Amino acid sequence: MTAPVTRPVRRRITVRGTVQGVGFRPYVHRLAAGLALTGFVSNTADGVLIEVEGPPDDVDRFAVRLTEQPPPLATVTGVGSEDVPATGATGPFTIRPTAHSPGRTQLPPDTATCADCLRELAAPDDRRHRHPFVTCTHCGPRFTIATGMPYDRPVTTMAGFPMCPACAREYGDPADRRFHAQPVACPDCGPRLSLVPVAGLGVRPARDAEALATARALLAAGRVVAVKGVGGYHLACDATDARAVATLRRRKERGEKAFAVMCADLATAERLAVLSAAERAALTSARRPIVLLRRRTSSDGLRLADQVCPGSPHVGLLLPYTPVHTLLLGLPGDPPGPRALVMTSGNRSGEPIVTDDAEALTRLAGLADAWLTHDRPIASPCDDSVLRVRPDGTEQVLRRSRGYVPRPLRLPLPVRPTLATGGDLKNALCLGEGDQAWFGPHIGDLADLAGLAAAERAERHLTALTGVTPRLAAADRHPGYHSTRRAARLGLGEPVLVQHHHAHIASAMAEHGLDGRTPVIGVAFDGTGYGDDGTVWGGEILLADYTGYRRLARLTPAPLPGGDTGVANPCRLALARLWAAGLPWDPALPSVQACTATELTVLRRQLARGLACVPTSGMGRLFDAVSSLVGLCHRAGYEAQAALELEAAALRAWDTDTGAYPFDLTSLPGSGTGTPWRRPPGPRPAAPAWEMNPAPALRALLHDRARHTPVPVLAARFHRGVARAVARLCRRARAETGLTTVALTGGVFANALLEEETAALLTTAGLTVLRHGEVPPNDGGLALGQLMVAGTAVHHETE
Repeated sequence: MTAPVTRPVRRRITVRGTVQGVGFRPYVHRLAAGLALTGFVSNTADGVLIEVEGPPDDVDRFAVRLTEQPPPLATVTGVGSEDVPATGATGPFTIRPTAHSPGRTQLPPDTATCADCLRELAAPDDRRHRHPFVTCTHCGPRFTIATGMPYDRPVTTMAGFPMCPACAREYGDPADRRFHAQPVACPDCGPRLSLVPVAGLGVRPARDAEALATARALLAAGRVVAVKGVGGYHLACDATDARAVATLRRRKERGEKAFAVMCADLATAERLAVLSAAERAALTSARRPIVLLRRRTSSDGLRLADQVCPGSPHVGLLLPYTPVHTLLLGLPGDPPGPRALVMTSGNRSGEPIVTDDAEALTRLAGLADAWLTHDRPIASPCDDSVLRVRPDGTEQVLRRSRGYVPRPLRLPLPVRPTLATGGDLKNALCLGEGDQAWFGPHIGDLADLAGLAAAERAERHLTALTGVTPRLAAADRHPGYHSTRRAARLGLGEPVLVQHHHAHIASAMAEHGLDGRTPVIGVAFDGTGYGDDGTVWGGEILLADYTGYRRLARLTPAPLPGGDTGVANPCRLALARLWAAGLPWDPALPSVQACTATELTVLRRQLARGLACVPTSGMGRLFDAVSSLVGLCHRAGYEAQAALELEAAALRAWDTDTGAYPFDLTSLPGSGTGTPWRRPPGPRPAAPAWEMNPAPALRALLHDRARHTPVPVLAARFHRGVARAVARLCRRARAETGLTTVALTGGVFANALLEEETAALLTTAGLTVLRHGEVPPNDGGLALGQLMVAGTAVHHETE
């Protein structure tokens, strides 16, 4: 009996996600060829288009295997499939050129050098031995070299580097690891390194291998070298050389803010910090972030200079993520050199990172002794990302940039094409359309023209790569913010202004996929946010969804002497807090002793008359005040210095003292306590239902201090007191409203001790706790909340 003839079938498959520039087409080619299928694969502006033809069982196997083991950098977010008429084709499966058509796909972030490329870098018999730009489809720059989409070499900053015949063969061979790897290059055709020394250094300019060798020698000699990376310049010096670190700190006017340290390898990092398995995984991931780690108190001969992170029990470590970094720290057999380098952003404090070569020579003049640069342009600045790993192994990103950008976030509700401009500190914009949102890279402060120009460049770059044309702008409600004024100049009509802490809570809701149909209890703690009543908010508990909020509770306000300029003086904040609490200024208090007699006189007059004293409920300001009261920080040289020093002190007593200072929780008259949650069409009243008064906590702290209680114990009891007060208020909120989900957000919850303690208390009470992960809790995540509040308005109106 003759077996029935199996007719071939043809299937059209569309794959969406991060599937360009990651070796997805060669992967599809190998999979189809292995099953002897015919057809083709092509990039499109929406992703990848595949047509396969062959026996039905083999076509089914292909469809199943397609998403089982994609290339390392690929992320598949959607697969569409339909049967189409078979053509009877019998030729081999082919890779077609990119189809240029309107649409959108996803570009992968820049990723660290892969193991295969590192092997080639170190192999003397490989043609890319010591090539500072070795890369393949599995690693290297993407976001920072792309100038448009679809992602092809002509729309990258590699367009000016014609491939040599050998590289062209690899680029065109589907079986090669470098097939259509847009940054592909070699010593014969790729970018070149240069070393530019300052005049009078006694060092000559150099190129290529000599440039690297000279840079290593300069670092070993205690010099500061500006190093051009994939997303901008760094300032580097030997992290174990006290004189070199002090020189860099003085030149950069860094104050006492900690430096990040790049270690040669994981073994070196283990010598400098205590690492958990999850922290090792974060350090060695393809993202290569800066990971905040507990410093080792003793070492086996490798010791960081004290001024790397003065007074802190933590250090931010990262591993090399470019071939240049690997070569700077040395390959096996290289002359001895530093095994750990300070690697801090190439800028002056408060400015955005430098990316332009000519600008680097001027903006970094006086900071660097030499520049190790190269001739591949940077299309977009992209600073290093920063994260910490919680005890449960989850990550909390504190700065979301290189390694994450421009990976999209899936939104729980569709949004109109919207650009959210974020805040003025830790600025990062967010662009969204439909069910996706894209963060731009970390920009930093928008205090000057350089920061604003960087924000404008980031916007142009992100819109070019995503294909999103925004129709609406969203911004912070603060009338003095540069980011708010910029939103008004975008030509998108009147921007939607979103209250600062509402945006924080909406950001946490969006990250956790909440559709907003049920409000949450949002605990938004930070230093400064413009309030509905014109005062400075920052210790807020709101009932919120995407449509609005009700102010449920606040920290009892206190005067902020000098407004925003007073933030740099925690000693004044401390005395203002005591004044608001009716507590005396004992001359023996550290905060009193930190002020001059004239300063005390002026401050008393300010407080008595209310001169230049805006009321603030900012929890960050309370942490600053307590830091001064216990004698830690009276004048802050950088943002959150006082609070960071207080957290570091608390850590030293956390496991030995379980005390907690009490807060009064009082109901405010006429505030509508017990009013059920609704979505009224008008603005919500500013009056909260309850107030969290720190006066008893301050009184107890002063009492303990007078009894010579150690500072770490004072700090730990304050942290626990805040956490317990939050838990009590959230339990009250549940009793009043029936809501059971609490979102912890705002920059204060970057404090690991406070976040862990608060979350543990809330969980024990039976509440569901939302904590930030990939989206920063600080103002770096603010734009996502603005986007959700503004961009979902039409969706809610049509419900």
